[in-house]
Amino acid sequence: MKKSITLAIASGKGGTGKTTVAVNLAWTLAGLGRPVQYLDCDVEEPNGHIFLKPTITASEAVGILVPVVEEGTCTGCRKCSEVCEFHAIAVLEKALVFPELCHGCGGCTLACPSGALREQKRTIGVVETGQSSGVAFVQGRMNVGEPMAPPLIRAVKKKAIPSGVAIFDAPPGTSCPVVTTVRDTDYIVLVTEPTPFGLNDLTLAVEMIRKLGVRHGVVINRAESGDQRVRDYCAKAGIPVLAELPDDRRVAEAYSRGEMAAQALPEWQTVFSTLWNSMEENICR
Repeated sequence: MKKSITLAIASGKGGTGKTTVAVNLAWTLAGLGRPVQYLDCDVEEPNGHIFLKPTITASEAVGILVPVVEEGTCTGCRKCSEVCEFHAIAVLEKALVFPELCHGCGGCTLACPSGALREQKRTIGVVETGQSSGVAFVQGRMNVGEPMAPPLIRAVKKKAIPSGVAIFDAPPGTSCPVVTTVRDTDYIVLVTEPTPFGLNDLTLAVEMIRKLGVRHGVVINRAESGDQRVRDYCAKAGIPVLAELPDDRRVAEAYSRGEMAAQALPEWQTVFSTLWNSMEENICR
């Protein structure tokens, strides 16, 4: 067993129960005496705090370096716009910067022969840290209107504890924010549901993860609903089904009150401790 485990909880689509699995797993591990940290990487709409109800003890602004044009020094040579792959700089008579499109790579400042560009930090959000019933808590909150989540997600991931279990709650889907979250983790749990939409988005997520080369397994939520096709797909693709969570109305009722299933329903602590045992067995192979 390695000293630390980084675990991503992801899904090909929203609404499958990804955050439900992440927060309940973190809370259950804390109850078992395991050092555990929950990191909400869904920085555009973090909601793990609704259930873990942490006490926030620190907040840190996160930004990227964007270019600023020094008046009177730009010659209009267009070198900066030519090097920018994101079209964040246009040159008419002088350079014009579009900060929201800038990825902060610094290429334009290096390319400028007249030194007309300098970099200044532009805040895109905050990283908040705290504690919740034995769970170390981290979340990112992106400023409204910001188009790029990956820089803030990377800042959240840097807060991962050096020992114990770090659980990254990923955004839904298969886009850049998801890739940033799950990349370089030890194991990825894909939460899905046994429906045609669930299967379609699961296959897309699996394709993305296999390109990253990260080991992964599946949790089927609301397992009694839908059909058999998700299970058949996992069997054919050689993906372990780590757990099948029952379609329990009481869980939905607890969720609507902002309560975790494992907290409101004692038998669900066994469900998530069993899930962890299955995950740990696969991680340590």
